[in-house]
Amino acid sequence: MRYVTNLPYATKEEEHVTIPMSDGVLLSAHIWRPTSSDHEPVPAVLEYIPYRKRDLTAVRDSIHHPYIAGHGYACVRVDLRGTGDSEGVLRDEYLEREQADAEEVLAWLAEQPWCDGGTGMMGISWGAFAALQVAARRPAGLKAIVIASFTDDRHADDMHYMGGALLSDSLAEAGTMFAYGTCPPDPAVVGDRWREMWHERLEHTEPWVLPWLRHQRRDDYWRHASVCEDYSSVRCPVLASSGWADGYSNAVTRLLGHLDVPRKGLIGPWSHKFPHLGEPGPAIGYLQEVVRWWDHWLKGIDNGVMDGPMLRTWMQESVPPSTAYEERPGRWVGEPDWPSPHIREVVHPLTRHTIEPPRDPAAPADPAPAHDGDAMTVQSPLSVGQFAGKWASYNAPPDLPYDQREEDGGSLVFDSEPLTEPLEILGSPSVELDLSADEPVAMVAARLSDVSPDGAATRVSYGLLNLTRRDSTESPEPLEPGRRYRATIPLNGVAQAFPPGHRIRLSLSTSYWPLAWPPPKPALLSVHEGSSTLTLPVRPVDEPDEVPSAPFGEPEGTPPLVTSQITPPEERWEVKRDLVGYHAQLDIVKDRGTVRFEDIGLEADRRAHERYATVADDFTSANGSSTWTMSFRRDDWDVRVVTHTQLSCDETDFFVDATLDAYEAGRRVFSRTWNETVPRDLL
Repeated sequence: MRYVTNLPYATKEEEHVTIPMSDGVLLSAHIWRPTSSDHEPVPAVLEYIPYRKRDLTAVRDSIHHPYIAGHGYACVRVDLRGTGDSEGVLRDEYLEREQADAEEVLAWLAEQPWCDGGTGMMGISWGAFAALQVAARRPAGLKAIVIASFTDDRHADDMHYMGGALLSDSLAEAGTMFAYGTCPPDPAVVGDRWREMWHERLEHTEPWVLPWLRHQRRDDYWRHASVCEDYSSVRCPVLASSGWADGYSNAVTRLLGHLDVPRKGLIGPWSHKFPHLGEPGPAIGYLQEVVRWWDHWLKGIDNGVMDGPMLRTWMQESVPPSTAYEERPGRWVGEPDWPSPHIREVVHPLTRHTIEPPRDPAAPADPAPAHDGDAMTVQSPLSVGQFAGKWASYNAPPDLPYDQREEDGGSLVFDSEPLTEPLEILGSPSVELDLSADEPVAMVAARLSDVSPDGAATRVSYGLLNLTRRDSTESPEPLEPGRRYRATIPLNGVAQAFPPGHRIRLSLSTSYWPLAWPPPKPALLSVHEGSSTLTLPVRPVDEPDEVPSAPFGEPEGTPPLVTSQITPPEERWEVKRDLVGYHAQLDIVKDRGTVRFEDIGLEADRRAHERYATVADDFTSANGSSTWTMSFRRDDWDVRVVTHTQLSCDETDFFVDATLDAYEAGRRVFSRTWNETVPRDLL
């Protein structure tokens, strides 16, 4: 990244500005703005997230907020209610109160003498959720948003459920927010009230996994703040981005296809990171794109930002399987609209372990086989999924899927013939199965892989479906054992080039642990050949790319805040198997070590440890845990929060066992334990 210090506007910053809410709660804001805004007002850009602006996001904030401010904007970073140095309690994600607060913040910004009344919102992940959700409420003065790594559908396409199957990332994120939401504010900012504010958070927080488990169907809890419920509610321009390695790879194209406002989409090879910090690379000059967006929509500058294709995306080339990549080879391609007129859906019948050549769309479909002898069966062991990686990759520790051959040993596999010419896909593949199962609750995981001539299998995309949700996630129905059903499994969107000599592989399994929670019992799945299909979104290789070979500048930002690494970080991703007791375990450690923030004299530690374990093929032995330790020290101020969330099950229930402990100067000052049972709802 190129660090820039010579910007068009000299800037000033205010590290702690309080913004009053209508109920008396004060939110804490960090503001960067042009010095000239004292007499020449500018538009304001809000980033609104719960991850502690004074310390834990301070380095990232220092790279992009001063940069945007230096181009003529007031950049405002606000801690959500109950986080960082803001008052109150954060009880759950995306609540009505959170969004109402955001509207009040925007109104407050528009009234400031240094603001010209125009506002925008930007962010990644929670910040992008917030911007999109608030945009759907149409607050006065919100003229445009810039969002990265987000979803418009909180139930079907977030970290909680995928195809109606429970994701382990739901437990992991619950653990994250259980920890972040119970950390204290900084006494250097809020003064002597810090301890009172801290204990209010400790006393009124419950493990976040509980509300998410209590809503296993798509209901009003998930419909709230899911913009897909009414795309017409968004009336401002949207610049949306994500990465193919991210869990949020699908929402960009959905917005492009459904919104009726000026919009642009950008999808790179990245994991869950801003594009100017993108990993795997190549990272791009994203902040330059953001400034151009704001210049056009907040300042009215005719700079051609809407010229060119609606979607720009990285067409990934074939690579060997790896849990991490520094760079993904490929090229940028553009699509004028979405759905793209360049892409055609090509249907491939599935026969005995083979992906057949495309079926003539004008020909009648093959009739369904008349008896079970035409079926192929699979009942996967719980080991299938141990090399699946994370639902949402952060590329640290290395968390992408590894070689799929071991996974394929417990799966039903269909291979194409070796390709005789290049093939490129762009969009969401899908699998339609003619199937039956021998249990009332069953799942299927579908994986699409690029198989090289030496046999190595790199996962390209995947999808999950809890078969009780085959027709509806609102009103699931148990399967009738032995009865034939048709079920469609959408796979995650992707842009992928397959070279000649490689094969395309579709793998089907009835478990995908620990990425997804297994059903109550192992199920035998029967898949009927001929009437089951794989559909690929094919982009002809001779189609013009529609973009220059290098459409983006070098990544830029302002110099990052100075920190010192006092103790080293630790990253681990370990799969363990005991062949005596048949215990299997995945351990994930993300330890940031001790970081000293030199400007405020603060030392902070963050350590997360996730563990997922099973015994043999006992599906009720599945259990996961998330343990976080977070501490902050300065002079005689020394505080620590330790949270632990354990999720286990039997055939009928989930069990949540959690603890929250808080320490001041090494002495425990708060402790609480939860032991809750949540019934399984066809899950």
